[in-house]
Amino acid sequence: MSELDSSGDPVSLLQASDTFLHRHIGPSASDATAMLKSLGFDSLDALTDAAVPSAIRIKDPLNLPGANPAEGEFRLIERLGAMASKNQVFRSCMGMGYYDCITPPVILRNILENPAWYTAYTPYQAEIAQGRLEALLNFQTMVSDLTGLAAANASLLDEGTAAAEAMAMARSISSNPSGAFFIADDCHPQTINVVRTRADSLGIHFVIGNARKLTIEPGEFFGLLLQYPSTDGKILDYAPLCAAANATGVISIVATDLLALTLLKPPGEFGADIAVGSSQRFGVPMGAGGPHAAFLATSVEHVRRIPGRIVGVSRDVHGEPALRLAIQTREQHIRREKATSNICTAQVLLAIIAGMYAAWHGPDGLRRIARRVATFTAALAAGIRRIGHDVGLDPVFDTIRVSLNGLPAASVIDAAKLRGYNLRDFDDQTVGISLDETTTRADVETILESFAGGATYRLVLDQLATSASGLPKNLQRTSPFLTHPVFNTHKSETEMLRYMHKLSSRDLTLAQSMIPLGSCTMKLNGTSEMLPVTWPGFARIHPFAPADQTPGYTELFTDLEKWLANVTGMAAVSLQPNAGSAGEYAGLLAIRGYHASRGQARRNICLIPTSAHGTNPASAVVAGFTVVPVACDLSGDVDLRDLRAKADAHKDDLGCLMITYPSTHGVFDEQVSEICRIVHAHGGQVYMDGANMNAQVGLCRPGEIGADVCHLNLHKTFCIPHGGGGPGMGPIAVKAHLAEFLPGHPLCSEGHACAAAPHGSALILTISWVYIALMGGEGLKRATQTAILNANYMAKRLREFYPVLFTGAGGLVAHEFVLDCRGLESSAGVKVEDIAKRLMDYGFHAPTMSWPVPGTLMIEPTESESKAELDRFCDALIAIRKEISAIESGQADRTNNVLKNAPHTARAIAADQWNHPYTRQQAAYPAAWLNDYKFWPAVGRIDNPYGDRNLFCTCVPMSS
Repeated sequence: MSELDSSGDPVSLLQASDTFLHRHIGPSASDATAMLKSLGFDSLDALTDAAVPSAIRIKDPLNLPGANPAEGEFRLIERLGAMASKNQVFRSCMGMGYYDCITPPVILRNILENPAWYTAYTPYQAEIAQGRLEALLNFQTMVSDLTGLAAANASLLDEGTAAAEAMAMARSISSNPSGAFFIADDCHPQTINVVRTRADSLGIHFVIGNARKLTIEPGEFFGLLLQYPSTDGKILDYAPLCAAANATGVISIVATDLLALTLLKPPGEFGADIAVGSSQRFGVPMGAGGPHAAFLATSVEHVRRIPGRIVGVSRDVHGEPALRLAIQTREQHIRREKATSNICTAQVLLAIIAGMYAAWHGPDGLRRIARRVATFTAALAAGIRRIGHDVGLDPVFDTIRVSLNGLPAASVIDAAKLRGYNLRDFDDQTVGISLDETTTRADVETILESFAGGATYRLVLDQLATSASGLPKNLQRTSPFLTHPVFNTHKSETEMLRYMHKLSSRDLTLAQSMIPLGSCTMKLNGTSEMLPVTWPGFARIHPFAPADQTPGYTELFTDLEKWLANVTGMAAVSLQPNAGSAGEYAGLLAIRGYHASRGQARRNICLIPTSAHGTNPASAVVAGFTVVPVACDLSGDVDLRDLRAKADAHKDDLGCLMITYPSTHGVFDEQVSEICRIVHAHGGQVYMDGANMNAQVGLCRPGEIGADVCHLNLHKTFCIPHGGGGPGMGPIAVKAHLAEFLPGHPLCSEGHACAAAPHGSALILTISWVYIALMGGEGLKRATQTAILNANYMAKRLREFYPVLFTGAGGLVAHEFVLDCRGLESSAGVKVEDIAKRLMDYGFHAPTMSWPVPGTLMIEPTESESKAELDRFCDALIAIRKEISAIESGQADRTNNVLKNAPHTARAIAADQWNHPYTRQQAAYPAAWLNDYKFWPAVGRIDNPYGDRNLFCTCVPMSS
């Protein structure tokens, strides 16, 4: 027996009742039929046949073994739980910047597991993002205070890439830019590997050596990288070295540990120019490598060279303090190949967790945690000395390196494993041990047994701790930190809960309404997809844990690599890149490696259409290419004539073409296969930006179209949530001839590393695994078709009121479209920003503004939104167009109107004075649905130039 489900498909009554497909896709069967009818089609397949060029359509369905759309969410989660249980959760004492930690339950439940936080987008519309902006400002203040440097960014991808970004920053500000870069050999090994990869791609000569023996000659180096404490735990006095660097124009970069800095003199106080590191141990699980929020801090002098995002304080139209992204908010889109970094967004959700961890514990709580860790470490070191092994004389914080007396390292490491502990093998008969917030007396006693030849060994830890010497005075911190009230107020769970909910109430997310940002794919992040993120079997795994302890992760990685290879039509996949920008970088490095292997390293020209994402040219430069732009025609397609001319002019040194498909203008370029042929005929490779894969999955494959490599934004097409600007994942898929040039990881295999961990932000790969497994091949195809349906339905409704700038065959668009608002400035004095701010009054986030064409709105509805929500958004834009018409006709004032004064806050509406020629009702309740639920912007329109002229990027003093 069978009946129809909500999608109109017949299902057996014996099938699971909690299948996912019809929950992920917004329009019901009847709504989809009505939408198709409005477009003149009788089925999704008919629409697809008209919108997607037949020449690039796949000939066979997706082959995704293990994905089963008939399996219910409950059973699928059970299956993934069994996979997680295959991972052995050992106590991790391997260190290298990764530590077990405690996520305070109030933060776990109310931020990490809360869609009001994880479904937010990058806070470009600051008036409706004040909550996450304040949380990020807390993070910046925390980093600035602990490092002793005045300015910090709002997070980077991981410690390794933060160090690489700092190296590039140092070259741009050093007075010796032609010199080499020095890397201390006691930095974390994964950091050294990532920095080496970046140095190679940028043509930077580097030297790896012993910092204790370093003497700096004038002009020899432009920068140096130190680890404090070192990877083997030593705490060295770097003040003399930093002073010598400063005297010779060398930029000193210190990779450091935030918890250690509660006890240690901070880098800014001993002369460091830049501090980098990871905030992972501030409440964020190891997750086999990520996601974690890295940081970069520097002096005010260099603040405008900081990569990534910075939250700054400005004021709104009412003169009230207001937060927004400062200075280089969209640097890549403005400066393109001249951008100093390809980092677009970073790890916002994780930075928020780390900042809240600091607010929860406060300075006294953090000091206590640090002292406890240091005390256990001192006791462990004293105990190991008593047993007869050498731990050296240098001061340490949480890590010791043991030179063994009479025992082989393997026997100690194996003895620890038998007891459930992973120690670090330095490959020279020394063993490393790192302790953390979760360490107990029993842990230390058990570890000591491993060094006692297997005998039961008991020492009185209190006596060992008392007898151990502390830090030397010249290395002790004496300066206060985290003095702002935000870090000293929320001591009870009630207070903390209310603070987090207050902030979340100031943010518009998918929990309130659709976010129709073109090229950003803000779709449903299903709850079942999110559940595994906090399971210990995935969350408490060290990225360098022995492979025989992580078969569950290996199975998950293998499934995803096979699935993504099939989706893209490629031969091999790397899951290492931990952001879309990192995927671009890694894909371009694969192309460079391929050319070099064939004796054609000279092929360094990268052709990029003028419509490309801003990160494309920035990534090309970071990967060592020279960018040559290619023109687009009036339809938004690549200009074939210009492409042929540029390819021919550079036929001897053409490395690749970067192209987005469907195009950045939201159309399927029918010439795409010819574009690929032209590039290949001139010796180049084709890189496809996967940002728009939401219009391809199940319908066409980059590999079959002609691409040699593409990256996939898992945080777009495959449901990893944006988290307010991160986490993200950007795996790359390549043809067979490029497979050997995929990122490797020297700690686990051969090859270059583009991220600190072998599988990037491995923890959140569970989200995409669940999504694909529940959707199956046909489900993924249905999602793509529905995304195209939703976009075309909205474009059809809105075309009468706003011109649709680019269309493909039959006037159709792909999964997104561009509305032309340029004429409204002359007719009504209305800019696209005014429309964006007015949408807030209707309860919506704006589409992508002024990109890829200034004065336009780019809309992507995704497949997750229902017809009712699509109509509600269309109704809002239509109502706003009528408000503009009132200005054009003279019925409304040209400067004092509902658009120019938007958004309207509750405080403004309730004010005694109302100096506007329209009613409060028109301002705040312009649509009937707002009577049911009204989201209020937290502040009025923000003065961005004021904030940039008066840059302030830490918490505002209460006196202000």
